[in-house]
Amino acid sequence: MAISVGDKIPDVTLTVLTDEGIMPVQSGEVLGSGKVVLVGVPGAFTPTCSDYHLPGFVLRADDLKAKGVDTIACVSVNDAFVMGAWGRVQGAEGKVVMLADGNGEFTAQMDLEFDLSVLGLGTRTRRYAAIIEDGVITDIAVEEGRGVEISAVDKVLAKL
Repeated sequence: MAISVGDKIPDVTLTVLTDEGIMPVQSGEVLGSGKVVLVGVPGAFTPTCSDYHLPGFVLRADDLKAKGVDTIACVSVNDAFVMGAWGRVQGAEGKVVMLADGNGEFTAQMDLEFDLSVLGLGTRTRRYAAIIEDGVITDIAVEEGRGVEISAVDKVLAKL
């Protein structure tokens, strides 16, 4: 059963790309304190993720912070090099923490896996946006279709 409101986020090792290289981080530390907006995307550099989903959170980062958000993060089943490069291209540095779930462990524990094997992409993260307070999910919007209907930044801002 997919993670839902009231559930604690999983505490697993994710990675981020720093100037020193790949660094492991615990999801419980990055996402577990304060008010966090977590954006889950199927893949870095993919059309919908790059053109519609992540850009809204980058562009509206100040609006999210003004509503009390301490951390904005994006997670995908990609490696840290890809997430780091995508974050640079998207202008996310200093606004959105780009979390790599390279082995899909966080995604599996959230029970938000999405099989895109038919497209040669393997198992990915379903598209979603979650509001987390001190490590507990207070709101989560998981997309059922291919678009960005309920997990867009405007929808998240309206819930804060």
